[in-house]
Amino acid sequence: MTSLTQKMVVAWRKEFKRCMSSIVTRATGKDKQSSQILVSPPLVSLDFPEIWASSSDHDNPPSGHEICGPRTAAIIDGKSIAEEIRLGIASEVRRMKEYTGKVPGLAVILVGQRRDSETYVRNKIKACEETGINSSLVELPDDCKEDEVISAMSRFNEDPSVNGVLVQLPLPEHLDEEKILNVVSLEKDVDGFHPESMGNLAMRGREPLFISCTPKGCIELLMRSGVTIMGKKAVVIGRSNIVGLPTSLLLQRHHATVSVVHALTKNPEQLTSGADIVVTAAGVPNLVRGYWLKPGAVVIDVGTCPVEDPTAEYGYHLAGDVCFEEAVRVASAVTPVPGGVGPMTIAMLLSNTLDSAKRAYEFT
Repeated sequence: MTSLTQKMVVAWRKEFKRCMSSIVTRATGKDKQSSQILVSPPLVSLDFPEIWASSSDHDNPPSGHEICGPRTAAIIDGKSIAEEIRLGIASEVRRMKEYTGKVPGLAVILVGQRRDSETYVRNKIKACEETGINSSLVELPDDCKEDEVISAMSRFNEDPSVNGVLVQLPLPEHLDEEKILNVVSLEKDVDGFHPESMGNLAMRGREPLFISCTPKGCIELLMRSGVTIMGKKAVVIGRSNIVGLPTSLLLQRHHATVSVVHALTKNPEQLTSGADIVVTAAGVPNLVRGYWLKPGAVVIDVGTCPVEDPTAEYGYHLAGDVCFEEAVRVASAVTPVPGGVGPMTIAMLLSNTLDSAKRAYEFT
């Protein structure tokens, strides 16, 4: 960790211990003025910011961990798998139009001018066009008001021709992401972020209306690549509401034994090195080195970190969490960045939008 990161983490831990000490004092009766009964604190008080060490801290492996040998890993081609899925979606959209006269509709709201977000939205709109799904795009400036975003979302919620509504994340800091996402109708939340969908994903015997696109795409990649999930040890690196958390829940639903590594995990490489399946979504280039991996492990790299590159078309290129050149010498299979999880995320978005339209139009 950088010294700044270490100082911040230490400060949060001290504050947490202070709060816990205060709670215990009240709950154990030492504070006669308190009516608190339980020791456990409100969960939101435990939500520390997820700050990983900078990528420069992972440039060189420790002595004795250099990775040599031939490239032996199979490359999981998410681009070709996603194309196969999109062809199936396009066929279903044509069939829907033939029998109902309607097609699915997806609405996207983009706030600000983040280059990576603009790229993701362009790719989503293009994918809609290629599969016959109608798309609508609302672009708002960085300094827009919260009410403007909510107003756009509300219009799409009420529009019967729109079957999916999403807000491209992340949002500018002055906007309340949770409040905005809660506006999306459950029936149109094709991103799968609604608390009810997440709750149903977590509970055995429940079926969520939608599964978050990236985790759903990760599982599809594993299954289509012939990877056994049931009974395997899996490590998910990162615990965001968008990727890490739903991925860990989904792997459990597929009967993997799951561990989660986060920014405060001690010795993350030790936990990760015992995993048969590694799914990493930390957003830190080169975080996962070859010595982190068990020989023969399957690695799904969700990390998409924009790195400044004047020679690239849009002024940057995407890098993953995994040191690819080392991973291919240790793992049995690995996804590239780009061309791995990214295309699958979009394919799952289209799939969720199609499913939403089928329910709305009662089409099977």
